[in-house]
Amino acid sequence: MRQYWQKLTIQVLLVVLSLPVITAQASVTKSVPYTEEEALRISQGALGKTLGDYQLLDTEGQKVQLSDYLGKPLVLNFVYSSCAHTCGVITSRLEEALEIAWDALGQDSFNVVTVGFDTPVDTPSRMRNFARERTVHGIDGWKFLSGDKETVARLVANSGFLYYSSAKGYDHLAQITVIDQKGEVVRQVYGENFDTPLLVEPLRGLVFGTITPFASLSDLVKKVRLICTIYDPKADRYKFDYSMFVKLFAGATVIGGVLILLLRELWRNRHRRKTPVH
Repeated sequence: MRQYWQKLTIQVLLVVLSLPVITAQASVTKSVPYTEEEALRISQGALGKTLGDYQLLDTEGQKVQLSDYLGKPLVLNFVYSSCAHTCGVITSRLEEALEIAWDALGQDSFNVVTVGFDTPVDTPSRMRNFARERTVHGIDGWKFLSGDKETVARLVANSGFLYYSSAKGYDHLAQITVIDQKGEVVRQVYGENFDTPLLVEPLRGLVFGTITPFASLSDLVKKVRLICTIYDPKADRYKFDYSMFVKLFAGATVIGGVLILLLRELWRNRHRRKTPVH
């Protein structure tokens, strides 16, 4: 955990160093300078907070509520559709990590929402085209949404995201937010090329974690999957480690054998005491 926070801090500081002017309320009409420490504090300040319910539009222009995607863990990030570089890189890297996460945790185990923050430019059709150009449109569990200026500004501030206008359009934090089933922000992931476990590990804990591990067979299965699903850095994949069951079986066999010997010895001693001496 300590290594994670050290790495997280380094990553966010590297990103924030390119943000000389940021506004905490996601307003691009007034620019307030922030140090990297202040930007990190704002972003991390969203942790533990519960997101409000926001009405947005999907790529077909239909009204949706952010709460529609809760009940499962939720991955949330922000882009702007006219972005020429960073947003595309983040989206591609996110897709790679999501494929690994879905493979390890289950295709229906969590939801993903990408919201366009450049209102009113990021319309449903623009967000649909953005997703299509990056070949991620139509992926089950991943939605690209739009909203009005006030709604998006509140959602941006609520999730700790930061951006500001610049000559190229916008500069912004490379940030992905992990939210639990009830809407509480539990993790911020930073960087255009973040390490896979930084996103998958908190999702794994949310998907497989249960408060009462043995309340049901389903809870027990989740706990087993939580413990036995491990990350292989060479393959950049998660796999189910059966070796733990082999070790448990071997250990149980040894313990069982020792218990049998002890019981046999106790039985023999008891039998000797009961046998009369002639």
